[in-house]
Amino acid sequence: MCGIVGYVGVQEAAPILVDGLRRLEYRGYDSAGLAVHNGQSVEVVRRSGKLRELEKALQETPLTGAMGIGHTRWATHGKPSEVNAHPHTAGPVTVVHNGIIENHLVLRQELLDQGVELQSETDTELVAHLVEQQLSQGLDLVGAVRAALARVRGAYALAVVSSADPTRIVAAKHSSPMVLGFGQGEMFLGSDIPALLPYTREMTFLEDGDVVVLEATRATLTDLEGGPVERPRQHIDWSPVMAEKAGYKHFMLKEIFEQPRALEDTLRGRLDREAGDIVTAEVGLSDEQARGFSRVTLLACGTSHHAAMVGRYAIEELAGLAAQVELASEYRARSAVVTENELVVVVSQSGETLDTLEATKLAKSKGATVLAIVNVIGSAIPRHSDGAFYTHAGPEIGVASTKCFSTQLANLLMFGIWLGRRRGGLSAARTRELVEGLAHIPSLMTDLLTSMKTSMGEMARRYGGAQDVLFLGRGVQFPIALEGALKLKEISYIHAEGYASGEMKHGPIALIDEQVPVFVLVPRDGNYERSLSNLQEAKARGARVIAVASEGDDAVAGVSDSVVAVPPTDPLLLPLLTVLPLQLFSYYVADFKGTDVDQPRNLAKTVTVE
Repeated sequence: MCGIVGYVGVQEAAPILVDGLRRLEYRGYDSAGLAVHNGQSVEVVRRSGKLRELEKALQETPLTGAMGIGHTRWATHGKPSEVNAHPHTAGPVTVVHNGIIENHLVLRQELLDQGVELQSETDTELVAHLVEQQLSQGLDLVGAVRAALARVRGAYALAVVSSADPTRIVAAKHSSPMVLGFGQGEMFLGSDIPALLPYTREMTFLEDGDVVVLEATRATLTDLEGGPVERPRQHIDWSPVMAEKAGYKHFMLKEIFEQPRALEDTLRGRLDREAGDIVTAEVGLSDEQARGFSRVTLLACGTSHHAAMVGRYAIEELAGLAAQVELASEYRARSAVVTENELVVVVSQSGETLDTLEATKLAKSKGATVLAIVNVIGSAIPRHSDGAFYTHAGPEIGVASTKCFSTQLANLLMFGIWLGRRRGGLSAARTRELVEGLAHIPSLMTDLLTSMKTSMGEMARRYGGAQDVLFLGRGVQFPIALEGALKLKEISYIHAEGYASGEMKHGPIALIDEQVPVFVLVPRDGNYERSLSNLQEAKARGARVIAVASEGDDAVAGVSDSVVAVPPTDPLLLPLLTVLPLQLFSYYVADFKGTDVDQPRNLAKTVTVE
């Protein structure tokens, strides 16, 4: 997880590095540090805690120089502390690192046996010593990095500088993200696109096994053996403003209210309203392939897993194709069987989530056709897939995903429609209904969000003191119940659980009393009457019931303590609306409690370690 930045050029490096770390702090915020070459030596400043602690330290101890590296940490090996903060130094070598060195215990013991004095508990410091040893044997910096990495097993994205080399940064990648940025007479390095957006939109995504030497005017790419490598340069159309708060108190609140715009961007060019069809030429799958698939498996983690669950309902209903949803981490943990002509759909916000990436590689190795649904163009998962169907949410900074979830839902629904039409099970009339419904969703979202600004804040005050909260839903609303519970847990630290409404009598009903708020998703769809019955069961046992229901539903209003009304739309599209009050409720509860909404404890935006 962690965030890495690097700069070499003609400007003062420290302000650029700090700005980059600020834009990457969602990746980790246990500690932060900079290393800047002043022309004679490398000076390091690092502090425990959030980036503001490092900024205070830099006011007391300014760093000058036109080349440097920086890091913001999410602790894996070693507790959050200044001594464990990056960068780590050994002799002339200074290193920042994202990932986990799996054989760190063996390497640590070897170094201790050689009499090396280790200062930290981290695996990263070991890399610095390994590089320093290779330098002492006469190798130059890039050769020393390659030789050191030959002894390393695990995931890493790292950047290395040497006090003896004031003009070059050496970086390398394996299973952790790394992006190069090309400026005019300057080069940039980052773990994610937002760190580089204010300075360049011309970027290259490194592949596993790449080693790059950054100088002010060029980047030289090789593999671990020193052979030349070429990687394409891409133009990123995200604007720097998209990664700013724009007057909102938190990124999460901004991103909740950005969902109509994000959805419009994701739908643009893909809805053929005149023909009543979905345009998916970019996906790279043929009509013949669509007709030949025998099964669909959807792989994801966290919030993306909940989106994939909605996608399963859509694919089965619209395409008549057997579908299953798997946690990517569990798919890797068992001997997954891939059937002939199986399509694996991989869903990830970042395109770099390690479990999902490794599950992608596994499915591909077993002969599946793999389609990636991701937000970040050029990220690792689509590079290892047969096709990619990108969302266009723009940068999402809040750790708790909101707009990326909605755009994932949209892509999965569009893909289900596309499959259904190509396989012949979805009528033209039904397709047109869905296409028109999707086209109108952004305006419905805007109206709903506007109407809830005040009411959800009041509801959060009313119910936010609870110790436990339940969320219930049936059909496509079940994953939304799971997502509502996850959001509340992530940012408010309140215990919350999501359940399929029909499972309430199989255990969860024992938890219900007058102290437990119960959210029931009960819009008018094919499960309405049964969901209303579950709501009444909860109410009969003293629960404080909050219903998310269709506009004008007097029956629900009569048996609920609070009601959030959503406008009517097609039942398959309702999750795009019913999730909004759950996101806002979680946000306002967390804000009233004073938790760190954008950077909740123990979490990071992109999970690139196991």
